Amino acid sequence: MVYLAKIFKLNYIFSMNKIMQIYEKLFEFYGPQHWWPAEDKEEIIIGAVLTQNTAWKNVEKAIQNLKAKNLCSLAAIFEIDIEELKDAIKPAGFFNQKSIYLKNISRFFKEEGGIEKLSNFQTEKLRKKLLNVKGIGKETADSILLYAFQRPIFVIDAYTKRLAERHKLTEKLDYDSLQRLFTNNLPKDHQLFNEYHALIVKNAKEFCRKKPDCKNCPLKEFL
Repeated sequence: MVYLAKIFKLNYIFSMNKIMQIYEKLFEFYGPQHWWPAEDKEEIIIGAVLTQNTAWKNVEKAIQNLKAKNLCSLAAIFEIDIEELKDAIKPAGFFNQKSIYLKNISRFFKEEGGIEKLSNFQTEKLRKKLLNVKGIGKETADSILLYAFQRPIFVIDAYTKRLAERHKLTEKLDYDSLQRLFTNNLPKDHQLFNEYHALIVKNAKEFCRKKPDCKNCPLKEFL
């Protein structure tokens, strides 16, 4: 039993070191990402819904449409006719669903007293509240928590799962297990979590694509 405990501890230390080393290598290679690109917290929340199942370039088009119509706020989305909202967010895809989700999240913030009041809630309670909003899954809720509320909660997406699988960080690739892996093996710092997630996304687009370019990837030493 003592031997097994030592092996577990060594594996834990290895995983912790590897996870931090990957971050350091990515940061050295790419530098700070300044993510999430938005003018305010409400735009982050809106963008978090719009980015579901689509590329960020499409979200940017939808955000620009909303800004052109003075609709890039939760209050405006709550008040606007849903058909006009659908038209504005078409570039982001799935606009029928996302218009409903945006309506739902805008109603949630209105009924709960807005961002300032919700900021008083502890992270777990606030997360539960967000997950009760129809259309807000774990990734969207955690993106809102990390980027809009600046809470130290690691966002797991398809790019993070790809990194974990290809670099054999863990055998468990479900959302909760991966989130615990990063959260437990890094300093609990929302700025670090923010930068790390952004760097993972950047590297996935540059090298760790579906058809990877491992030869030129800054993480090739960790394969």
